Formats: sequence, structure tokens, C-alpha cells
Amino acid sequence: MSRSPALGWLASFLPAPVTVKWHERARSCLGALLGIAFTGGLMYLLLGPVANIPLLVAPMGASAVLLFAVPASPLAQPWSIIGGSLVSATVGVTCAMLIGDPTLAAALAVALSISDMFALRCVHPPSGAVALTAVLGGPVIHALGYRFVLEPIAIQSAALLFAALVYHAATGHRYPHAGRQDRATPSQAADEAARVGFTREDVKAVLGRRDALLDIDTDDLYSLLRETQLQAFSRSFNELRCEDVMSRHVVSVSPGTRADFVDRRSFGALGPILNYFDGWLRGDALRTSNVGSVMTVDVCTVAPTDPITELVPMFANFGHHHIPVLDRAGRVVGMITQVDLISGLYRQTATRAREAA
Repeated sequence: MSRSPALGWLASFLPAPVTVKWHERARSCLGALLGIAFTGGLMYLLLGPVANIPLLVAPMGASAVLLFAVPASPLAQPWSIIGGSLVSATVGVTCAMLIGDPTLAAALAVALSISDMFALRCVHPPSGAVALTAVLGGPVIHALGYRFVLEPIAIQSAALLFAALVYHAATGHRYPHAGRQDRATPSQAADEAARVGFTREDVKAVLGRRDALLDIDTDDLYSLLRETQLQAFSRSFNELRCEDVMSRHVVSVSPGTRADFVDRRSFGALGPILNYFDGWLRGDALRTSNVGSVMTVDVCTVAPTDPITELVPMFANFGHHHIPVLDRAGRVVGMITQVDLISGLYRQTATRAREAA
């Protein structure tokens, strides 16, 4: 029995299933609680209980949703919240001063704020509410004039952002969620395309042809596409083992290796500088730490004989870019990256095609 067009249209309003795990939902809620409490408490300490400035403005609640619930969104990044809030506050105050009709002033304030946020690359949806607050906030807000941009908007936006930075760092969550600015050479890009099938530039080109703004970072979309490719390929090649795709020539160090040696290898001339500031921040600039004191020990590993299907959730769910391969004695015998996995699957596909021919 076919469904009527009306029922199909109503069904489109149903929400999609939420795939966020419960512990991540709880982490987001706790972060928002602490962030708003910190922002309001800071305003109270700075202004006192009888201030004529709101201790919290409503748009901060919407910003908290982005900063703590969807921190990977390009709309939730530091420049978005600070730039978007300041621009919209300035536009809103200006419209409130120059236009007598509040409805027209509010409409122009939101429209001009969106235009300016696009131009300055700081689109932040709650900032539209900032512009409305400047116009419709009443006599208390209007009396502040351009002071509204600094107090409360700039202070509250900065306080909420600071709380988000600290909270995400304390809970092991990557924020700011800035994309990796890889500067691949033409030969590296060609090699990536040959092994993976597409490059980041391909993804950027496709996004550039779309009319709508997609709320996802280019690198995140690229990673999702690669992980989807991995999942689809690995489902068809269960006979492949990790030893078939791993890189065998792996540079390794012992826990006692000096960390500044690793820094020099990884960052060139910046290594000694990074090592010095690392020690200085910990109050011990004169002592050189070793690898064992700064390394991460809780990592995912695989055995050479593990099927490659074990790798996909590690890359997808844990954010790993390199998976160590350990033998029975616990020694590193190889390393697998997403590109290694895709390259191995591609070679296997080519082999099957030749055999079929």
C-alpha cells in the first residue's frame, strides 16, 4: 500500500536517529552547565549584584549548545563565536540607533549580521540572537549603546569560550576542531589520489560547487569518506591480515629516549624550542624529559594475523591515524595508517581483477 504524499511530507518532519553515545551526551550537558555557571559567575564578580548589565544574555545558551554539544562544527570554532558575536552586536546597536521602527531594525540587524559574518568567515547562529537582543532588549540594553558590544557580549563570549577550551582539554576532547592544513606537493597529491581514489582537493572542489553551507569541516568529511571506503572494502576482503598491509620499516624509540631528540626528528629546528617551553610550562625548564614521561600508553594495537576488519572501528571510533602492529613478544613489527589500509585493499582489488581476466 503506497503512502499518500501528505503522510510522506509529515514523515519528513520526524527526527533522524541520534548516534551520539550516552557518555558523550552526559559530557556535553556537564560542559554546558559548567560553562554557563562560570560565565554568569564571572560577570557577577566583575560587575556586582546591582549592575545594570545582564549577567547572562540569552544567546550564550545557544552558543553553549554549539561549544559543548557539537564542538566539531565549523560554526562552533573560536573565531566564529568571538567574531560573530562582536560583529552582530555592533550591527544590532547601530540599527537600533538609526532606525526608529523596531521590527524593521530587527530584520535589518539580523540580515546585515549574516552578511558580515559570511564576509568575515565567522558564521555563528546564536549571533543572530545577539543582533536581535541589541534591538529588542529594552531600555536597559539601549542605554548601554556601543558599550553593549563589550559588556556583556565580548566578556561573556570570551568567558564561555575559555570555559569550553579548558573543559574540552580536561576531558580529552579535541577543541578547537581546526582542520589539518596539509600542504601536499603535486607528487604527494598524485600519490594520494592513486592510492585512495580522491584527495582533499577533490572534496574541496565538490563542496565549492554546492550552493548551501554544510556544517562540517572539510577534513572531517574527507575522513568520513575514507572510513566509509575502508568499511566497504574491508567487508569484501576478510581474508586480508594486518601484516599484508602494514608498513614494516618503522622508526621506534625506547621509553628512556630523550624527548628533545624526538622533537628534533619530528619538528626540525622547532624541536629544542618546543622542548624548552614544555619544560617551562611545567616549571622545570632545565630538565629534559624522556619519552616515557610524556608518551600516551593507552593505545589500540593489533597483531600481524588480525583481520583488517579490526582496523576500521579503531580508525573510525577512536580517532587514531596510526595503529601499531605488535608480535607475540610485544615488539613493534609494523605500523598501519588509513592510507596503508586503502593501498593494501587497492592492490588486492587489482590482483583479483588480473586473476579474473
